[in-house]
This record gives sequence, structure tokens and C-alpha cells, in this order.
Amino acid sequence: MSVKIRLQRHGRTHAPYYHIVVADSRAPRDGKFIEKIGMYNPTTVPATIELNIDSAVNWLNNGAQPTDTCRAILSYKGALYKHHLLGGVAKGALTEEQANAKFEAWVNEKASKVTAHVAKTATSKADAKAAALAHETKVKEARAAKLAEKLAAAEAAANAATAEAEAEVPATEEAPAATEETNSAE
Repeated sequence: MSVKIRLQRHGRTHAPYYHIVVADSRAPRDGKFIEKIGMYNPTTVPATIELNIDSAVNWLNNGAQPTDTCRAILSYKGALYKHHLLGGVAKGALTEEQANAKFEAWVNEKASKVTAHVAKTATSKADAKAAALAHETKVKEARAAKLAEKLAAAEAAANAATAEAEAEVPATEEAPAATEETNSAE
């Protein structure tokens, strides 16, 4: 019987999350499993991974084979590195304290890289939002300027039409008076 460390899909359509499980390779993907050793949510930035490293290393020592995705997850969280260091301890290349010190140093370095990535992502999102807001403000100001131009042109045309109408009104008022004068002269 070959044992695999693999993902078991959960969640709804277009919103998956996965359990990292140890299962018989003949069992269905979402079926029977031996042990759940973690969770993986790829929809967050960065992806959320919760893993029981000691249990994963124990299963790797017992011969469980991870799938490609699980191998990447185990590598990311350091389970494969710890398995490697424990292999060196078993061969006598280094002591368990040295292996634990190396692993802790690696974990701290990895945590600082992840924190830097999260901060970079947050600042890039904030910069993109600020740039979009600035662009939107420019567009809004341009539209307001065009609207003010159109309103000024419309007001000028209305003023011109009013002035023209006023100029025509006195001419028509004089004409009836002139006809009255001609009528009275007769």
C-alpha cells in the first residue's frame, strides 16, 4: 500500500480551500484519509497555509510520497528541509541541536521574506488605488471644465439672443406710433 500526502478539495465553486491529508493512493480524492495534517487556502494573498510540520516530517520518514503541489507546500513551510536535516542527524553528520538551530534560522528568514512580500503587496495596492484616484480626479476636473465651457457658451448665446430680441422690440414699438402719426395727419 502506497501512502500519499495530497490535497483534498473543499469549499464552493470558484472559492476552493484544501485540506492537506495523508491517504492511501487508491482512495478517492475527497474520500477516506488516514490523517489530516494541515490546510491550504490559495485564494488569499499570500496563500494561507497551516501545516503540522512534525506530523508531516513523521509521515515523510515513514515513506509517504507527496504530490507535486504538496511537495511545493511542504518545501515552502520547511517540512522537507526538516526531513533533510533529520536525515543528517540519523547519519551522524550533525547533532539534533544543530539541526534545530539551522531549522529555526531558516524559519525566521522565511518569515521575514513573507512579511516583506505582504508589505510590498499592501503598498503596491495602496499606490495603485492612489494613482487611480488621482486619474479619476483629473478626469472629473476635465469634465467640469468642459461643462463650465459649454454653460458659458450657452449663457453667452442666451445673452446675445436676449440682446438681439431687445434690439428688435423698440423698432417694432416705434412703427405703430409712426402709423398713428400718419393717421392723425390725415
